Amino acid sequence: MNLFEKEKLVMQKSEEFELDTPENIIKWAVETFPNLTLACSFGAEDVVLVDMLQRISPRTDIFYLDTNVHFRETYETRDRIERHYGMRFVQVLPKLTLEEQAVQHGSELWKSNPNECCNIRKVDPLTGILRQYDAWITGIRRDQAPTRANAKKIEYDTKFGIIKFNPIANWSSDDVWEYIREHQLIYNPLHDQNYPSIGCEHCTRQVMPGEDPRAGRWSGTEKTECGLHKS
Repeated sequence: MNLFEKEKLVMQKSEEFELDTPENIIKWAVETFPNLTLACSFGAEDVVLVDMLQRISPRTDIFYLDTNVHFRETYETRDRIERHYGMRFVQVLPKLTLEEQAVQHGSELWKSNPNECCNIRKVDPLTGILRQYDAWITGIRRDQAPTRANAKKIEYDTKFGIIKFNPIANWSSDDVWEYIREHQLIYNPLHDQNYPSIGCEHCTRQVMPGEDPRAGRWSGTEKTECGLHKS
């Protein structure tokens, strides 16, 4: 399928998917793009999509970007989910270890240049893994941030050159947690400790009552996104 055909397909299905369920979108995505993957960060939205995908197509690859600086609870959540479903996540590592990064860019790069740190530990590894696939599924929601407000259920990802599915783009946080409770899903316990959005340990803090849910990410800087999703 060439670029023109992909863009035409996105336009045809975009309006139709807006009224469809996440499960039906995932089923169509798997059937239409067998070489597809799901990106998982072990946040609430992603554990929902992992559960849906395991029910629909348990052999489809699910990867995570291992920055080497996730919270202990995040790694423990990964392990619990793997045991529960009897599956293994695809681990995607940066080219540089933390030690090599410190030598080349200075220690604690996440403080001095968080954008560069995200490029090294997230964006570049994601670019590499997505080259292996024709489409990917993400857990972004429109109400998470202004930069995600225009996300469609299906779109052509110009940043990475593949089809992108956002099956729960129109869900609210309440919708996500209703699914988690209904299906008794495993989730990151940090969510119960005022961490609505969980990233790397050095760049994530608790969110206080009344703050924006993403206020805990890169707090004290103008940075609001890691660069994985095109605005």
